[in-house]
Amino acid sequence: MKFLVTGAAGFIGFHVTQYLLKVGHEVIGLDNLNNYCQDINLKTARLKIISNYDNFIFVKEDIANREAVFEVFRSHKVQRVIHLAAQAGVRYSLKNPFIYAQTNFLGHLNILEGCRQHSVEHFLYASSSSVYGLNRKMPFSTDDDTTHPISMYAVTKKSNELMSHTYSYLYKIPTTGLRFFTVYGPWGRPDMALFKFTKSILCGESINIYHYGNSERDFTYIDDVVKSIIALQNVIPNINHTWTVESGETSSSLAPYQIYNIGTSQPIKLMVYIKELENALGKIAKKNMLPMQLGDMIATSADVSALIKATGFCPSTTVKEGVGHFVQWYKDFILKNKNI
Repeated sequence: MKFLVTGAAGFIGFHVTQYLLKVGHEVIGLDNLNNYCQDINLKTARLKIISNYDNFIFVKEDIANREAVFEVFRSHKVQRVIHLAAQAGVRYSLKNPFIYAQTNFLGHLNILEGCRQHSVEHFLYASSSSVYGLNRKMPFSTDDDTTHPISMYAVTKKSNELMSHTYSYLYKIPTTGLRFFTVYGPWGRPDMALFKFTKSILCGESINIYHYGNSERDFTYIDDVVKSIIALQNVIPNINHTWTVESGETSSSLAPYQIYNIGTSQPIKLMVYIKELENALGKIAKKNMLPMQLGDMIATSADVSALIKATGFCPSTTVKEGVGHFVQWYKDFILKNKNI
């Protein structure tokens, strides 16, 4: 099968692309290789690995460039799309909301239009647990209210779900949105907590711990995320003629549209996460305890019953295992490549 994977040189995109290539699919990888969070060398390293496969074609373009996106669809006749490209990060969205509008609003629309014009059989895309915003009921269900976001990043991700639903309804394009919960693991972004904490601890520098360490997150290991994506790309939503707004689940629709949570349903306190990192590194962190930051959620936890029902799979990698794998990768790759 021929896939278009956007954000192919990004954290999740790299792992998904590599998996698809290993099992024999053809992948068109689209990425603009931007220098967000100063990880261009890491992106280049990821790209070098997947470029070694004969069944991979790389296109360096920005999803916000409409004509360039349309040309990818015209030239490569892709069958399915896994859309993982986005401007990531909650905190950066408070500083530069316009780049989020350009990439996450306009870019998502461009990919949807490409799917419409070329009759793509399934459009699967990244949403985020951030859409749950001010919700406090745990675990978060895909049928919970998502109308109170607390960051522009969350706003753009919710808008992606709404745009996708509209295209599913109008043009019968099967769309599946995935609300990721704090993905971590080898090849992760340098702006993410695990990467920053590891670097600081090894350098003997203090780590900033917000909300005085009282936050909880549903940390989800990258391999579990990839397995979920691969399983769900084969679960293509159908039109449900019996669905109504009044009685139907909000995660589904009359249209061929579906939303899933991708998490473990096992939220972990941040201080426990840090303790596992300290154990893996064999070094105690110097801790700088700080108040909560704007845009941050107090806690996240995923109800993944819909994922289990659809695929039979439940993410289950423990934080101890996942953090250990990350630390080993960090020592084997990052410490030997000082320019990253």
